[in-house]
Amino acid sequence: MREPFARRIAGAAIASLILASSLVGAGRAQTSKVGTSLDPQNFGQIERGRYLAIAGDCASCHTVPGSNQPFAGGRPIETPFGVVVGANITPDPETGIGAWSDELFVRALREGKGHDGQLLYPAMPYPYYTKLTESDALAIRAYLNTVKPVRNAVVSNKLPFPFDVREGMAAWNALYFKGGEFKQDSAKSAEWNRGAYLVEGLGHCGACHTPKSTLGGDDRARAFQGYALQGWFAPNITNDNERGLGGWSVADIVAYLKNGHNMTTASTGIMAEEITLSSSQMSDADLTAIATYLKDLPGQTAPSPAAVSARIRRRAGAYLPLSASRRKRAKAQAWA
Repeated sequence: MREPFARRIAGAAIASLILASSLVGAGRAQTSKVGTSLDPQNFGQIERGRYLAIAGDCASCHTVPGSNQPFAGGRPIETPFGVVVGANITPDPETGIGAWSDELFVRALREGKGHDGQLLYPAMPYPYYTKLTESDALAIRAYLNTVKPVRNAVVSNKLPFPFDVREGMAAWNALYFKGGEFKQDSAKSAEWNRGAYLVEGLGHCGACHTPKSTLGGDDRARAFQGYALQGWFAPNITNDNERGLGGWSVADIVAYLKNGHNMTTASTGIMAEEITLSSSQMSDADLTAIATYLKDLPGQTAPSPAAVSARIRRRAGAYLPLSASRRKRAKAQAWA
């Protein structure tokens, strides 16, 4: 019963802010030249962009499985508020991003603003991509310029009222979006900083593993401590000994992300898809950096009633499906 109530509260909150924020949304479109100015012969940049698109798991949301149309969009993405459909990001000039300038592409990634100035939904994880360097964002664009253009008009917004009113995102951004490129911690190693960049930014791990508020924003006080979504449970990936990865070594984490299993568990569900499409194709150096960063994340200090069940799910396999009753309880806890 708590989730429908939370949805009603969220709907009322957003609806009350739409009128005020609609003025903020007006006039957001910015004049910009059409098309890319990137060098199509800069193969180093293109290859780097290909790798970064893999590390960012772009195909997962923007490719319909089995369609043989990479990045052509059309895949439904479930959210607690309804369905958002992955956009076409091929270089098709009419239904994709072929007519977008490089500036507009970078702005969409790092600021959550579409080509016409409309505010994007965080199903496109701009709250994490905001940490990307401009160089990395442009490299991804350079790679996407080389994929096959596909004419596929996608209507991304399938949300019910009032969530379908994009101007409401201005209020959401004010509450939950903190823009800005990743800043290195000089007290930490280069490997740690690389891991932080991938986990907090490009890899957008918190989109699944961080609990959400009633309005769907990250609960940063419980960052990476596990969350129920799409009928699965994304486990705690902090260094917590009881609930997280405290019992795993760096090598264990690398093996899991590379192969989909280690001596402790095997991946299933949406995590297995992420490993197939993304982390299994990443370099050992980057996986080690991710593991190094995760091992430095502090876990919870207070015991939790859910610790035993979370530990069982983790040992049996990350992202195990939840029964209807467990899914309801997990969502109620996550949205509390």
